[in-house]
Amino acid sequence: MIQLATSAGDHRTLIMSLFGVFVLATLGITLWAGRSTRDASDFYAGGRGFTGFQNGLAISGDYMSAASFLGITGAIALSGYDGFLYSIGFLVAWLVALLLVAEPLRNSGRYTMADVLAFRMRQRPVRTAAGISTIVVSIFYLLAQMVGAGSLVALLLGAQGDAAKRWVIVAVGALMVLYVVIGGMKGTTWVQIIKAVLLILGAGLMTVLVLAKFHFNLSELLGSAAKASGSGDKFLQPGLKYGTNGTTKLNFLSLGIALVLGTAALPHILVRFYTVPTARTARKSVLWSIGIIGVFYLMTLALGFGAAALVGRKALAADKSGNTAAPLLAEHLGGGAGTTGGAVLLAVISAVAFATILAVVAGLTLASSSSFAHDLYANVIRRGKATEKEEVASAKFAAVAIGAVAILLSIFADKLNAAALVALAFAVAASANLPTLLYSLFWKRFNTTGAVASTYAGLITSVGLVVFSPVVSGNAKALIPGSDFDWFPLENPGLVSIPVGFLAGVIGTYLSREKADPAKYAELEVRSLTGLGAH
Repeated sequence: MIQLATSAGDHRTLIMSLFGVFVLATLGITLWAGRSTRDASDFYAGGRGFTGFQNGLAISGDYMSAASFLGITGAIALSGYDGFLYSIGFLVAWLVALLLVAEPLRNSGRYTMADVLAFRMRQRPVRTAAGISTIVVSIFYLLAQMVGAGSLVALLLGAQGDAAKRWVIVAVGALMVLYVVIGGMKGTTWVQIIKAVLLILGAGLMTVLVLAKFHFNLSELLGSAAKASGSGDKFLQPGLKYGTNGTTKLNFLSLGIALVLGTAALPHILVRFYTVPTARTARKSVLWSIGIIGVFYLMTLALGFGAAALVGRKALAADKSGNTAAPLLAEHLGGGAGTTGGAVLLAVISAVAFATILAVVAGLTLASSSSFAHDLYANVIRRGKATEKEEVASAKFAAVAIGAVAILLSIFADKLNAAALVALAFAVAASANLPTLLYSLFWKRFNTTGAVASTYAGLITSVGLVVFSPVVSGNAKALIPGSDFDWFPLENPGLVSIPVGFLAGVIGTYLSREKADPAKYAELEVRSLTGLGAH
């Protein structure tokens, strides 16, 4: 990391110029979009005017986060085969979203996930539970992006020490709030589209350069990575990180379940289905995003193993989180430390990573602030009597508050791998949101008590287990390194909390005396399958 910072220092003007150009360009887009944001539909759903391809790019931009680019590259570079699990899990998860959620959600809802849940149940308890869950999941996901931003930008701009990282995190947080407050969904979507294109181009360039170093021979690349890793052939086999004992094997299973089931319940992904005019377009956008995301995750394979082979274990190990593996690789591919080519490619890739962070945090902040305004403020606090103007104003205030909380928590999470942090968000989403969403769409008997029980049980179990896991205490890389209350041995709670969420929904439904309205379920079924009556 010292070498990287030194090289960056030699060309700091170039790096800061690239960062400045991107920030000014995206702020310009946001201001342009803000002028055409006139009502709640514009703010929440971008006027529902995006095409399938545009929304597919935007979904990809939302999904290919700092965790994907920085975290997964680092995880593969440090853990080999086991690190690649993140890429596989993130990609396979889209099949669940496509087959079970995309079309019914677009047909049944209006602005948020809670619109679907509240359609045939009592509004206030269901919207309260869904709103709280959305905000918690979004904050977990925001942590990953802010941590990546702090590590990357502080390093490149030569900001030394924890205090400097904190100021970087504050600056990123302020920008994300600005994007949401001014541009709403339209501005955020266009920022995500541009960022997705930049990320694919940047990752593609690096992939070609890595493969060229090994004569486009994948076997040669993998062999060199294994040799440089210090672990030999074990680097290319399962078990280097997750197969050392029974606990790590369960960690592997828990992580896989959370990744595969979590995507279909992530709030900032779900709201993207409302930005298109029809359910058919929603389906098309998911298909486009699967293709784009699939290509990107294949490229992370070359980037991760390329970093292991070319950068070397010693340089990678200087940052225990692995979040700087991609910038280190970019510098090497450009010509190495101290060279103009190295500094240029480092600056370009770092600017792309920064774009990634800004776009994703804007999407997350929008999803959580929208849920607060539409679900909690308009329908619970004001009991459906709030005007559209009041609702949008409350969303903007919520964006500021959520941004402040994310900034505060991120300051303490800088030692954690970004991909691992995102996996926690997936676990919370799969535990609290997915059971309720699937039961609402496909189970006739499901009622309000079951929905509330499922959401809160999944949410409390997943967050509670994270608090008492090695992520928070018991080791040097934990959130609170000097403490020791990690009685839950798994780093990801999905193996326990996801079944709890599904089971609580069943138990709550059968123990309740409340009878589900069959006419409402029939109406929801017709709407979810055909789009009849959809907004």
